[in-house]
Amino acid sequence: MAGPSRKISAASARSHTRKKARGGSSFFHRGMLKTLSSVLFIGIIAWSYQAIQPPPAKICGSQDDPRVTAPRIKLKDGRHLAYLENGVPKETAKYKIVFIHGFDCCRYDIFSISPALIEELGIYLLSFDRAGYGESDPNPKMTEKSTALDIEELADQLGLGTQFFVIGFSMGGEIAWTTLKYIPHRLAGAAIVAPAFNYWWHGFPSNLTTEAYNLLFPQDKWALRVTHYAPWLTYWWNTQKWFPGSSLIYKRTDSLSPSDLKVSPKLASREKYRAEIRQQGEYVSLHRDLMLGFQCWEFSPLELDNPFPNNEGSVHLWHGVEDRIVPVMLSRYISQKLSWVHYHELPDAGHMFPVADGMSDAIVKALLLGNN
Repeated sequence: MAGPSRKISAASARSHTRKKARGGSSFFHRGMLKTLSSVLFIGIIAWSYQAIQPPPAKICGSQDDPRVTAPRIKLKDGRHLAYLENGVPKETAKYKIVFIHGFDCCRYDIFSISPALIEELGIYLLSFDRAGYGESDPNPKMTEKSTALDIEELADQLGLGTQFFVIGFSMGGEIAWTTLKYIPHRLAGAAIVAPAFNYWWHGFPSNLTTEAYNLLFPQDKWALRVTHYAPWLTYWWNTQKWFPGSSLIYKRTDSLSPSDLKVSPKLASREKYRAEIRQQGEYVSLHRDLMLGFQCWEFSPLELDNPFPNNEGSVHLWHGVEDRIVPVMLSRYISQKLSWVHYHELPDAGHMFPVADGMSDAIVKALLLGNN
């Protein structure tokens, strides 16, 4: 027997239709939210990727990019290295020196050796733009070894002979250690002046590197941590606006000691070429320099052997006690561990002491004449 028939009222039918529509609408909204969330996530990833990508370098000599004004050599890997010659002609020079400039500097930033001393000793002084600075091509494969090899090739192409002296200042002083490691046979002597330090070099007591590291500005501690542990974020960290980047990039003046401030007027001439230093881009000059200085190195200066076991040359390390950019205690430790290094500690000097009257001459005399 057939069951009782059920009549559905018009109101019930409308209610059922509305519920079905609401269910479909809810499903549609959930789908839209999921889609929008996915699009937003992809957008954030894309934005983040773009934010950490440095702009392309403005290669000197390329179309619409900075023009070439300096003499340059072409290296074996195709890069160009710009240089500047000073002093007496190299053909008649008794002493030939290659100068390695510091961070945010270029070939013009050399020690001001007095003309009288240059003539008296017969000094030829060669400086160059390190990779990415000034008019030297960037080196995307730059390592602690590559600059030493650039120096060797530069010396060979310019005919400096089998041996020459090197002087490195600040970040250039850090790189001077690499010449003692990779091209010691080409050196007649080395002066390492107010050198930067890689706080991750092995062989230093952890309490000592921690003490030195803690003397840095908080912004520099973070900048160096990022550079060392996440080098691919170096460009972003030093260009974003939420946190301060490296104080050296932004020229924080309270990093200078009273003695530095006293000699700073002598640096006024840098304004003539300051724009040229970073002209190919801050990433290929400053940021890559930070990455070079504070990445994991293959060696530590403490592992170096005496390059002059028969006293045929000498290595001199100079540092000012009042240096607020590079703490002095790490240079002290090196001098204690490497007995063959002639250490010169200046009690009232800051980072810029080579600019003070007579200091460049004193550094050069010690290097060339073996004065302790």
